[in-house]
This record gives sequence, C-alpha cells and structure tokens, in this order.
Amino acid sequence: MPTHPPERLSAFFKQHSVHDVECIFADISGYPRGKLMPAASFAAGTDLRICQAIPMQAVTGEYSYNPVFPDSDPDVRMVPDYRTLTLAPWASVPRAVAVHDCMELNGDLCTFAPRSALKRVLASYAAQGLRPVVAPEIEFYLTAANTDPAQPLVPPVPRGGRAEVGQSAFSLNMFNALAPFWDEFRAALATLNIAADTWIHEVGATQYEINLLHGDAVAVADQAFLFKYAAREIALKHGLNAVFMAKPIAGSAGSSMHLHTSVLDANGHNIFSNPDGAESPRLGHFIAGLQTYGPELMLMAAPNVNSYRRYVAGCQAPVNMQWGYDNRTTGLRIPASNAAARRVENRVAGADANPYLAIAASLAAGLAGLVETLQPSAPLSGNGCSEAYSLPRSMELALLTMQHSALARQAFGDDFVTGYCAVKALEYDHFQNEISAWERRYLLPQV
Repeated sequence: MPTHPPERLSAFFKQHSVHDVECIFADISGYPRGKLMPAASFAAGTDLRICQAIPMQAVTGEYSYNPVFPDSDPDVRMVPDYRTLTLAPWASVPRAVAVHDCMELNGDLCTFAPRSALKRVLASYAAQGLRPVVAPEIEFYLTAANTDPAQPLVPPVPRGGRAEVGQSAFSLNMFNALAPFWDEFRAALATLNIAADTWIHEVGATQYEINLLHGDAVAVADQAFLFKYAAREIALKHGLNAVFMAKPIAGSAGSSMHLHTSVLDANGHNIFSNPDGAESPRLGHFIAGLQTYGPELMLMAAPNVNSYRRYVAGCQAPVNMQWGYDNRTTGLRIPASNAAARRVENRVAGADANPYLAIAASLAAGLAGLVETLQPSAPLSGNGCSEAYSLPRSMELALLTMQHSALARQAFGDDFVTGYCAVKALEYDHFQNEISAWERRYLLPQV
C-alpha cells in the first residue's frame, strides 16, 4: 500500500485548513462506518482501531451472536489507503476523508470486511495471471424529504413548482430543474476523484443513472462506495433524499447496479477476444460461471428483503441468468463493442447492493467458470423475461442457497459466509416482525 510522508500529509491539511479526517470503511450494507481522527494524528500515522464486529453490523444496528464472532469482540486496525485521501465535499467545515482496510492485529485482512472479501477474490485472479476490469452503472431516485417511514416516497417539487409524473425519462429537463443539487454533486465527484461518464434520467420519476468509468476493481468499488455516500449527504443539504433502495416506489421502476466486466491477461490483453479480434471461448466460460454460480451468490447482489421486489418480468430487471448479444431482457448482456472492450454486463445486482460484495460475487462466479471451463447455454435473441425464473425469488431462499454454496465458502472463506448469512438471517427475522399495510388493507376486513 502506498504511504505518504507525514510532511506531505501535513502540508495538504494545512493548505486546505483541514483539522479532521473521516476514517471510514464500508460495512456489509455498504454504509460508511469508522472514526473521526485529528488531521495531525492521521499525518503522524497514529494507530487507529475499531471493534472487529462493526464491518458486519446489521441494517437495524444489531449484531449477530453467532459463534463465528468472538465473544471478546477484539479490535482490528484501520489502515488507510492513501490513494483514496481527498477532501470531504459534504462537510460543513474543511475535512478530509479516506477509505480504510480493516486489518487483524497480526496483519491479516479482517475476513468480515467487504473490502477484504473483494481483495480475496482478486488474489485468486492474480494467481491465474489475470486482472479484471470493472465499470458499474448506478441508478437512484431523488425524492422529497421523508420523515415518516409509514408514508410512501414521492418526487420532489423542483423550481417550476410541479413534481415530475414520469414524463422526463431520457431528457435533461429534470437535471436542469434540480440544478442546485446536480451542480454540487458533480463538483463533489470531481473532488472525490470519481470518474463518472454519462448521466441520464431513467424511466422512473426523478430516477437517474450515472455510469462510472472502468478500472481496477477495488478502486472502482471505492468510488461507488463514496459516490453513494456523497449523493445521500448532498441530497440532504438540498432537502432531498438520494434513495438507493432496489424498489423504493411501488409501481415504479427498480434501481440497479449493472456491472460491466472484462478480464486482462498478464500482457494487458482482453481474454474475451482472440488475437484476430474474434470472440474467445473464455468469454463463454466466464458467462457459464455466472450462470452456474450467480444464483448461489445472489444474496450479495440482492442483500435485502426489498431487493427481490425489483425482479419483475417485463421491467428490464432480470428474472434468470440467460445471456444474449445486446439483449437487455437477459440477466447477462454482451454489449456491442470492439475486441478490446469486449465485456459481460451482469444486470442482476440492485442499487442497494454493497459495491465491494456485488463486484466480488460477480467476479468469483465468472472466475469459477474460467477455471472449470464451463460451457454456457445458447445465447438468447428473444425476450429473456418470458423465460423461466432461475434466480432466488426471496431473501430467505437466497440466504439458504448461499449458506449451502461450496463456491461461496471457497471464494470468501467459511467465516465470512457464516458471519454474513448470520447477519442477513438476523435482518430477515427482524423484518418478519413487521406487519405491512398490505396485510392490514386486505386481510383485516376479509379473514
């Protein structure tokens, strides 16, 4: 890991009047956890520690008491990746932010941390002389502020005084109407060194998609993590919510995080293409790995109860792992491209997925296909949504599937899989204690 000499860090902090650094990492939900540290202490390399269990904190704030988590609740060290150190554009006073690894006191990566899980998969690629290149497409909604969780989310009222009702898909008027947010958010991405490509209005009312440029898997996951953090914080400054739920509004389009992946060999050549530019058999092996093992790792691409509301036939959200050339109805799409850019677009993950874990799961499944030289199904030219469901249709089923997945335990380790599934079981049990409006609406008067 690159280091920065204390004098260089001190000069950066002095130049920008920075007094504190947000030392953060993503928990299993992709939410920022960590500590605020004085800039002088950060520059001096002061040891920073936090409880080992925090990377696996549930969305409810609870912790699992599965025996995989030590009763002693030991510390892990938080070690900064200095390449991620930037100013924190959401802060009300000058402040810096840096993404950290969670390291055991013996120097090993903490097995429970999502960034560690991704690094473990990348080490498996490196052992094969391979390096994946990844680019995510992140969708989200901007909604009006919502202080009562019993009430549905609604579009914000922009400068024209009328909330959008869905007529602005693929136009620019709602970027203009919400310009104060977009101007500040664009500046924030530049500050955070997030390489964004195209920005579009998606089909839902005030739903947007921003594509990040392709790059190293860990660096891109860091950018996606900071992207979501910045969007939420800056939206709040403008009286909005940036919503990354997979299906936040009933009857409206879900939000995805499509992952584009190619794989390079030691010479930097795309292994999905032959030297003459033709499609390589290894593209098929990678696709077959996703088809075979993607359903086993579904819980990392669709980690919440709400995630499974997105998979509705006919809504451009996949219901199976069929694949096709430039076919947006399939779970796996091969975009039209030149030989160097030949890639697989995995359309399964929702916007609510932790980017480290969604990328890790997709890469682990694809690598298994390469190693085992698996063969894919025939490409589909028709409507993939009319084909049979082959993905788990509920969080409960995805949880059971991952618990019994040999690939998951080989790719991520027994402790990670046991711990992750234990926390997800805790969240699912918590949800089961809620009584929904649907139950009151239809069951109360009739059963």
